[in-house]
Amino acid sequence: MVTNLQLECFICDNSDLLRAEPKEPKAEKFSEAIGFTVYSNSKRSIDSFKAVFELLWNERTLNEELKRADIIQKEFINVAAHELRTPIQPIISISDVLYSKIKDVEQSELLEVVIRNAKRLQRLTEDILDLARIETKSLTLRKRRFNLKRLIVNTIADYKNQIKREGKQNNVELKLTASKKENNITDIFVDGDEGRITQVISNLLSNAINFTNEGTIAVKIGKRTCNNNQEELVTISIKDTGKGIDPTVRDKLFTKFATKSEKGTGLGLYISKSIIEAHDGKIWAENDHRGKGATFSFSLPTINE
Repeated sequence: MVTNLQLECFICDNSDLLRAEPKEPKAEKFSEAIGFTVYSNSKRSIDSFKAVFELLWNERTLNEELKRADIIQKEFINVAAHELRTPIQPIISISDVLYSKIKDVEQSELLEVVIRNAKRLQRLTEDILDLARIETKSLTLRKRRFNLKRLIVNTIADYKNQIKREGKQNNVELKLTASKKENNITDIFVDGDEGRITQVISNLLSNAINFTNEGTIAVKIGKRTCNNNQEELVTISIKDTGKGIDPTVRDKLFTKFATKSEKGTGLGLYISKSIIEAHDGKIWAENDHRGKGATFSFSLPTINE
């Protein structure tokens, strides 16, 4: 039997075909339940409807198999990421302790390699877990009121240390500025998940540092109003002087695995977009019109003081 909203088809013993148009499916009498009806014992007609039925049935079976495979894959990724998480943290912790005690320069440099790659593996694990949460719509936010300006200042301080560790301090300057409309940067309060917003800013700063070998990375804070001055938004922009957004990934920049970097997985921007949109914000990016780097920006609603 083949059924949809317009047609029901019955094939009996591969020799008789009955097509009926449902009229009142819940009617008690058969004659009132169906409308236009056609009977046929033509082999050609029967074979034609059998082919349609088999096609639809095979498609349904394939879809169910794909869904099961997708569930198994997501469960495996989730379990694997959690299992990776367990040994990574003690590796980093013990390595940090050893690093503080070792005085030999060569040994310190070797241990730095261990720590750097362990932290890279830790970030990858967290990205995979976040991807699984986003795909299953289980990404939760722990919202509270916090000072976004202070968060940005602290995060910039951390990444200045990263620039120094990578030996770029003489070639790359990381600085914080205000928009032209504001003389100085005042405290800005938002209602959100402080850890997740830190994650977004960290992703954008990491990308800027990775793609900038010399020049400036400028973090700019600005405010604007919308909806007839009923809502105030804060906009955070991170402008670098790197090589800019590759044309081959520009249109899919905030999708999964979109990257031209050899250091990343292409998950950071996808996760960042999901986090910002979960905060009722927006995120976007554009190349500098003079061909000197790119600017990544996001906006969030502020809390009126």
